[in-house]
Amino acid sequence: MNGLHPRELGFATRRALANVGYAARLFFKLLCSLGASLRRFGLIRDQIHFLGNYSLAIIAVSGLFVGFVFGLQGFYTLQRYGSTEALGLLVTLSLVRELGPVVTALLFAGRAGTSLTAEIGLMKAGEQLSVMEMMAVDPVQRVLAPRFWAGVLAMPLLAAVFSAMGIIGGWVVGVLMIGVDGGAFWSQIQGGVDVWKDVGNGIIKSVVFGFTVTFVALLQGYEAQPTPEGVSSATTRTVVMASLAVLGLDFILTAMMFTI
Repeated sequence: MNGLHPRELGFATRRALANVGYAARLFFKLLCSLGASLRRFGLIRDQIHFLGNYSLAIIAVSGLFVGFVFGLQGFYTLQRYGSTEALGLLVTLSLVRELGPVVTALLFAGRAGTSLTAEIGLMKAGEQLSVMEMMAVDPVQRVLAPRFWAGVLAMPLLAAVFSAMGIIGGWVVGVLMIGVDGGAFWSQIQGGVDVWKDVGNGIIKSVVFGFTVTFVALLQGYEAQPTPEGVSSATTRTVVMASLAVLGLDFILTAMMFTI
C-alpha cells in the first residue's frame, strides 16, 4: 500500500511543531533583547548602515520607476472619467498605503535578507557562533539581536524613501511630461491624504514587515546547515518564505485596517 505511513506522518508533524516552537522561542528572546541592544546602540547603528544604506539605492531607483509607471497608467485610467487632476492623490495613496511597504519589504528580503542569512550561515559554518558560546557569549544577544532591531528600524525608513521617490516619479510623468496641472497635483495630495489613516497604516505595515523579513532571514541563517549547500539553500528559503509572509500579512493587515 502506497502512501505516507501514520508513523512517518506523526514524525513529520512533531518535527514541524518543534520547529515552530523553536522559532517562537527565538522570536521571544529577540524581543526581550531590546533593552540590552539599546545599551549597545553602536552595534545597531552599524547594522542600520549595512542593511539600510546599502539597500537605499535599489529602493530609491525602484520607487522612482514605480512612480513613473503608476503616473502613466493612472493618467490614462483617470482620463476616461475626466479626473486627471486626481492623479497625485491616486499615486500617493497607492504608494503610502500599499506599494511602498510591500515592494520595499520584497526588495529588502532580496537584498538585505539574503545578506543576513548568508552572513549568519557562514559564521555558523566557520564555527564562530560555537566559539562565542564557549566563551560564555550569547550569540543571539551579540550577533542576532542588533541585526534584528536594525532591520526593524530600517524598514519604515526605506519604505518612506520608496514612497517619496514614487510620488516624485508620478509628478515627473504627470506634470512635466503629460501636462497635468501641478497645483492640482499637489493640492489633491494635501487635501486627500490623511496622516493617521493613510500614512499611519503604511507605517504599521512597514514595521510589521520589518519584524517578519528580518526574523525569517536570521532564523534561516541561524538554522542553516554548516555547509556551502546549506547556506545556499537557506538564502533561497529566506527569499521565498519572507516574500510569501509579506504578501499574506499584507492581506491580513489590509483587511483589518479597512474593517476597523
